[in-house]
Amino acid sequence: MSNEPLVVDLAVEGMTCASCVARVEKRLQRLPGVTASVNLPLESAHVESSDPAVTSDDLVAAVAAAGYQARVTSTSHSAPAEHDDEHDDEHDDEHGAEHALSGHSMAPGHHMEPDEDTSAPTDGRGADLRRRLVVASVLTVPVLLLSMVPALQLTGWQWLVAALALPVVTWAAWPFHRAAARAARHGASTMDTLVSIGIVAATGWSLWALLLGGAGELGMTMTPSLWPRAAHEGAAPELYFEVAAVVTTFLLAGRYAEHRSRRRAGDALRSLLDLGAKDVAVLVTGADGRRTEQRVPVDRLRVDDEFVVRPGEKVATDGVVLTGESALDTSLLTGEPVPVEVGPGDQVTGATINTSGSLVVRASAVGADTRLAQIGRLVARAQTGKAPVQRLADRISAVFVPVVLVLAAGTLAAWLLSGASAQQAFTAAVAVLIIACPCALGLATPTALLVGTGRGAQLGILIKGPEILERTRRVDTVVLDKTGTVTQGRMALTDVLLPAGTQHADDARTEALRFAAAVEARAEHPIAHAVVAAWAQAGEPAPAGGTSVGADGVPIGSDEVHDFSSAAGRGVEGIVRTAHSGVGLGRRVLVGRPSWLAEKGVETVALHAGFDEAERDGATAVMVAWDGTARATLVVRDPLKDTSRQAVDELRALGLRPVLLTGDNEGAARAVAHQVGIEDVVAQVLPEDKVDVVERLQREGRTVAMVGDGVNDAAALATADLGLAMGTGTDVAIEAADVTLVRGDLRSAAQAIRLSRRTLRVIRQNLFWAFAYNVAAIPLAALGLLNPMIAGAAMAFSSVLVVGNSLRLRRFDR
Repeated sequence: MSNEPLVVDLAVEGMTCASCVARVEKRLQRLPGVTASVNLPLESAHVESSDPAVTSDDLVAAVAAAGYQARVTSTSHSAPAEHDDEHDDEHDDEHGAEHALSGHSMAPGHHMEPDEDTSAPTDGRGADLRRRLVVASVLTVPVLLLSMVPALQLTGWQWLVAALALPVVTWAAWPFHRAAARAARHGASTMDTLVSIGIVAATGWSLWALLLGGAGELGMTMTPSLWPRAAHEGAAPELYFEVAAVVTTFLLAGRYAEHRSRRRAGDALRSLLDLGAKDVAVLVTGADGRRTEQRVPVDRLRVDDEFVVRPGEKVATDGVVLTGESALDTSLLTGEPVPVEVGPGDQVTGATINTSGSLVVRASAVGADTRLAQIGRLVARAQTGKAPVQRLADRISAVFVPVVLVLAAGTLAAWLLSGASAQQAFTAAVAVLIIACPCALGLATPTALLVGTGRGAQLGILIKGPEILERTRRVDTVVLDKTGTVTQGRMALTDVLLPAGTQHADDARTEALRFAAAVEARAEHPIAHAVVAAWAQAGEPAPAGGTSVGADGVPIGSDEVHDFSSAAGRGVEGIVRTAHSGVGLGRRVLVGRPSWLAEKGVETVALHAGFDEAERDGATAVMVAWDGTARATLVVRDPLKDTSRQAVDELRALGLRPVLLTGDNEGAARAVAHQVGIEDVVAQVLPEDKVDVVERLQREGRTVAMVGDGVNDAAALATADLGLAMGTGTDVAIEAADVTLVRGDLRSAAQAIRLSRRTLRVIRQNLFWAFAYNVAAIPLAALGLLNPMIAGAAMAFSSVLVVGNSLRLRRFDR
């Protein structure tokens, strides 16, 4: 075995909350020399061990001992893959992990079947929750109405209520009962414990009252009263079916809402994998010495293999160009819209797109060593390093649940010892359980989250989960990616510069743009698209009577291009003539870099000053020439979004310090920063450097929000305390971020932070009032001053209070 430190990534199944994370980390770190970082949304653990005696099997066993299921996904040195797979399969069969539906982990050594953990974010578990919730909701409505409104209590209503409620409190509530029973078996208690006991007690008492206590008599009605009716001589015991049904339905709704939020987490790495090429044309030398192409899956590519990249294809892996010239669209990785010109000897990166010429490339890195894979590891490491925020409801219930169970038992004992009847004692004890039921506590976060995220969706803001809201409160710095975030992310013609002293300047600009657009219409470069688009927008309108078409189908008077040719990375040229205007009236037009035009014998000196000034200012410039003279400089740049300046002002108003971050050159970055009023600029950074910048700000004590849109931003979005992705960007950036701004408008970033902070404030209000409500009502119930029926209504009212408070978020920004 290697003496180097063992680095293992594990997939850990069944974790539902921060306490699960802490339990797994603690168990792993009991092993000698082991440090572990466990991630809840990704359901993974990153483990490093300096002790050569520790194997990947030991790590899997440690996770199993903590009560969870694990399998190895990658390791730096371990047993052969076949052994690991076999071990994992055995582990899958023998071990599971049981967790409370409320989000609490169960005791060590506590196991269950994988498909029983309904809180885990898988499609099957979500479908099961949705099915139980729908059935419970449909049956609970008539149960609640019949029980709480005496005018609706027709003859035999109590038997109808029992028939409707039993499927809810048994089948629909089964996940709660199962979790509570297994928790009790291992000496643990959770919110599910209280829920289950309350449901069972209310249902059990109601069945006894219905079958043996006289409440089943036809014609009996039930009216809510402050004092327990059991205290009155001869009164029939009350039924509490509606309490059990409401508790079950509300908590299932909360659990399903949480499931939907968690289901979207952890897809960034899968999106990254989809970016790469799937197959590649490898050059193979046959026995006769002839080289032929053989298309194979990309995973069969090896270092030093030579492969062909045709126009429109993705570069299969990182390598060096051997022959050919072309322009590569690197926007997926760099975020910059201008393609990179490459030729023999230049480095190329996998997943970039070849836009023009054909290339032959020698592979220099494959698989896990490529730039794309490195970015993937950066995203994974950054996400794994985020400690999930433990929900306040969990911390409260960790103490609250056992205390309530003791109080309920104490209430029962106290009433019996005081000489009260068993019915009075049991009624008071049930009232304690019912009024203390954490329905409002469990609804506090999901209802505010649902309303807040629903309002956010109307505004084009997608917030992924409640843990994200905590981060918005302390954010003091916002890092803005330039391209596609502050700017439009596409090239546009912004100016046509003429030599000093040009006569009839407007006509000269129009003529230069016209001839340049005619030639560039044959090219595929983004600069060409910008020039053609500018002419299409500014060109002269068509004649009122329409354009006549010649016998050859070409409009009379349109520009035709003949003898077109392209020099990759340098320029394009062609003979432009007016259709049907006679022979020999064409002129050779060239559009390109000054050095290339000079090689063609074109005089460019008169335009050098403007050209150089434009490039110093961060623009991309080309010259258009004919008849041996450069006539104009076309200035192309990535224009600012109309709302960017206002957006930066709004971010400042929230107390945030803006920082502009880009892979573009210093001149372009400074120009954009000046336009939007940003002082702090970091330019010419690679994807890895963007992570470094975010981490440097964090080391300075800042809480950092990052706004970006490209693959190159994904790792930085994941590293930042709060990641906001433009919805117009790449899927991997969106998945790596905490918040998605669907409209691609930077003003949405400030709006998202305001909405997140408001939602967090509502959640804290909900938690306070839900908890305070229970604490205030428990003494009344224990003293026998609160009928369980009223306790049920009060519990429902506490939920209504929480929901009503959450609904205020619907008026956000109106």
